[in-house]
Amino acid sequence: RSNAGGAMAWSESVDTVLSNKEGLAAFRTFLKSEFSEENVEFWLACEDFKKTKSSTKIALKAQKIYSDFIQADAPKEINIDFHTKNDISQNISEPTLSCFDAAQSSIYCLMAKDSFPRFLRSEVYKELVKKHQDGNQKRWLPFM
Repeated sequence: RSNAGGAMAWSESVDTVLSNKEGLAAFRTFLKSEFSEENVEFWLACEDFKKTKSSTKIALKAQKIYSDFIQADAPKEINIDFHTKNDISQNISEPTLSCFDAAQSSIYCLMAKDSFPRFLRSEVYKELVKKHQDGNQKRWLPFM
């Protein structure tokens, strides 16, 4: 699949963007411009956390995610409901690989319903698609 196809395919779903390096970079740039990059950072931290094997690392990573994103006045505090935040706070002393699932799901929905549609209308996205289209034309039409 060509890169322009790739950039265009990002409009299909937030998953497509999150799983593509360049798409993710563009999405992060857009979220930074909206002061909401903590959402994608939290989502990525959770994805990484779920792949953790060692119980020592699980505890350390869980604590880091908690202090970065969940606890009150965290430097990158995410916007999640009281119950989800409370559940995590109560279970953080003995974290499991699924302890952030509810919060991650909530943030994912927020990005999919709110940030993602705005991203598709943004200049960041339009520029990227245009760049890919220009690149493809040059490749296929060397005489232009």
